[in-house]
Amino acid sequence: MKIYTKTGDDGTTGLQGKTRILKSDHRIMAYGAVDEANAALGIVLTHNMDQEIRNLLTLLQNELFVVGADLSNPDKNDSKNRVTPHMVTNLEKTIDKFENQLEPLTNFILPGGDVAASVIHFVRAVVRRSECHTVAAKQYTWINEDCLKYLNRLSDLLFILARIINKQNGKADTVWKT
Repeated sequence: MKIYTKTGDDGTTGLQGKTRILKSDHRIMAYGAVDEANAALGIVLTHNMDQEIRNLLTLLQNELFVVGADLSNPDKNDSKNRVTPHMVTNLEKTIDKFENQLEPLTNFILPGGDVAASVIHFVRAVVRRSECHTVAAKQYTWINEDCLKYLNRLSDLLFILARIINKQNGKADTVWKT
């Protein structure tokens, strides 16, 4: 099977269920940003890091595939490959666990510090963009609510993980100076 099909040459792409929509559609932009975030997590994983965080990032990559599959499926009656409330709850538990290891924030911080932490901050920004496109798509079509919750929590977790990686590598968070 060839990688190219030529079916998208007219500016459309296929969703699950054979529906074709414009590549500029917010649904496509949402799962495109999810794919971008996943690729950037792959870059993070090329760096040395704590095995627990490595395992977590690998789990997040797998879950981002589920998010992308969910966003590409407009059939609300199809429950295969959907983001679940359990996935959202697990993110919350993970945030709580890691946040307890950090000093409370007293200022805004800038992305930076360790290279891996900096890339995680980038991933966080991409996830937020995906969330914005998902919200926009939800205005005109059905979107699984748990996708929005997952993306929202994921950006929070990534912020915490960037701070944890900086802490583990002896790098201070860069404080925003007003």
